[in-house]
Amino acid sequence: MNRLGSRARSASSPSTSSSCGRPPTRGPPRRARGGPRGGAAAGGAAGLAPAALGGDGGGSIRIPSACCGLFGLKPQRGRVPIAPNEHLWWALGVAGPLTRGVLDSAVVYDVIRGATRTDRFRAPDPDLSFEAAARGPVRPMRIGYSTKSPIPLVKLDPQHVRAVRDTAILLAELGHTVTEIDPEYPDSTHAFFPQFFAGVRAELAEVDHPELLERRTRQTVALGAWARGPVVEWAIRRGEAVRRKADKIFTECDLLLTPTIAIRPPRLGVLDGANTARAQLASVPMVAYTAIWNVTGHPAASVPAGVGDDGLPLAVQLVGPTNGETTILPIAAQLEQARPHPRPALRSTR
Repeated sequence: MNRLGSRARSASSPSTSSSCGRPPTRGPPRRARGGPRGGAAAGGAAGLAPAALGGDGGGSIRIPSACCGLFGLKPQRGRVPIAPNEHLWWALGVAGPLTRGVLDSAVVYDVIRGATRTDRFRAPDPDLSFEAAARGPVRPMRIGYSTKSPIPLVKLDPQHVRAVRDTAILLAELGHTVTEIDPEYPDSTHAFFPQFFAGVRAELAEVDHPELLERRTRQTVALGAWARGPVVEWAIRRGEAVRRKADKIFTECDLLLTPTIAIRPPRLGVLDGANTARAQLASVPMVAYTAIWNVTGHPAASVPAGVGDDGLPLAVQLVGPTNGETTILPIAAQLEQARPHPRPALRSTR
């Protein structure tokens, strides 16, 4: 199975757990590292590389970053070229780095951002470089925070509530105007799922040996047989309507502060043998706060927020207005400086 085949297998779930017995990406104490970029995130957290590139079609940069204590910024739609492809999962997918620090991410983005003639979606050039934004200075901002889930009935872990509230207090101490708000999240379901299923189906055409795909991936492809041309184009238009509604949130604040994920990193094995329906249901708490911003295209970043009672990383999400990466970066860098993320000492395997 080629690289794209592996991506199609893993990207259908925010996990690196396999449905056919392949070893998952591990993290102590036997907790998943998020996905589908869990391996890249674990390697970055271990210091094996300064940056790891990944795609984000529903949270795949932010979720593993949250689980591994990394900084992961999902850029504005069209910020990074997807050449030679016209798009990544139509309007949902973007590409970017997972890094241990904000400045590292900004530098990588300054290298890879832009557009090519093949890109269906293009973002305008920012007013200043991402590196300059990350280095500051930081102006006082209006920051709205909320623990309300865009997906109803999702139960939020109390540690994540505390992480958001502690971050809000810290931001106020740093001179920002911080207010709890009640975002009127628009329903993004009808726009998300046609593009999700169509994205998985499109990648099937790039797989050298589709017979090697996991059972769960084959089920996803079969379930998405309806996600074709006219339906997908309708979903993209629907996503633009969702974006316009979500833009209203940023009339009352410059940035939105939320949890990144709703639950603690799950234990390994929770998806072993799961079919597509069960895996999708289990993924809801992981994508509840992230997927809507893939539909709308807004930039959003997972920012380390300390360590939980279980010894695993905590994270919060900063969401910016359209084309607002340079609004997110200085605040993320300020939080990083005010609250350095503790990291375990690296051990030699020799």
